[in-house]
Amino acid sequence: MIVLRNLTKTFEFNGTRKTVADNINAVFPTGVSVGLLGRNGAGKSTLLKVIAGTSAPTSGEVLTDGNISFPVGLASSMHPDMTGAQNTRFVARIYGAETEEMIRFVQAFAELGDHFELPVRTYSSGMRSRLSFGINMALQFDTYLIDEITAAGDAAFIEKSRRVFMARMERAGAIFVSHSMPQMRNMCQAGAVLENGKLSYYDDINEAIAVHERNLKQHREAS
Repeated sequence: MIVLRNLTKTFEFNGTRKTVADNINAVFPTGVSVGLLGRNGAGKSTLLKVIAGTSAPTSGEVLTDGNISFPVGLASSMHPDMTGAQNTRFVARIYGAETEEMIRFVQAFAELGDHFELPVRTYSSGMRSRLSFGINMALQFDTYLIDEITAAGDAAFIEKSRRVFMARMERAGAIFVSHSMPQMRNMCQAGAVLENGKLSYYDDINEAIAVHERNLKQHREAS
């Protein structure tokens, strides 16, 4: 279970103040895959970073009774000057995983070929996403944080990613960000909508999608 308690995250840049999380109180249940929806720039990726602990909230706190992955799909989760293999070994050591077994899994899954032994800074965004996803899926977490990962790759890779993800969901939960509503429906049970710094949780992903699409329509009409 993940609890957001009075969570606020505010940025200030050139005198402009933007709040992406405004005193949020929410609970993400154990063992549930939750689709996180919101307009571009709403702060979904930032919220994942705060939940992961890689970005500090302005105020409030994130509480959990389990272990949480780093955000899959975000380039910042990988060290750019280390190779894919070195990043994999580093993460394996941090989490106490069997290093060579994890190397074999990630190398086979990510399909990076010779690039696996090259620095991550030479990777395309899709290659970084595949590496990040493979590393996370090689580890056992109570909650996986996933940011647009399954958009990386061809149809066969997307389907492989879906199968691995659903296998992990048999004993874990997730917070899943995607702009694809069919993906949300296929991979998530519940939904949460981030709009103007406020987060609304819905037990049914279809209800969350309906609210999100209504927000998009209202924003277009107001523009």
